[in-house]
Amino acid sequence: MNELRAERLQVMLSPEELSALDDFRFRHRMPTRAAAVRELLRLGLAGNGVDGGAGVKSSEYGVFNRGPDGHTQGDAPQGE
Repeated sequence: MNELRAERLQVMLSPEELSALDDFRFRHRMPTRAAAVRELLRLGLAGNGVDGGAGVKSSEYGVFNRGPDGHTQGDAPQGE
């Protein structure tokens, strides 16, 4: 597991939500459900004016850029 992703988030989905997630994942040729969830989170944050950056590999489907010590200074949410 990537040491920069030390937090685990468990999410319960309805069958319809899971189907929508899988449809999104396969339509965008993403390697895992986790990558699709991170991309959807990034898109949702971007829709609210928070820059989440884009990724190509599964390991790059992250919401924030991270340095060797975790989040970079540019990662603070708007207004902080």
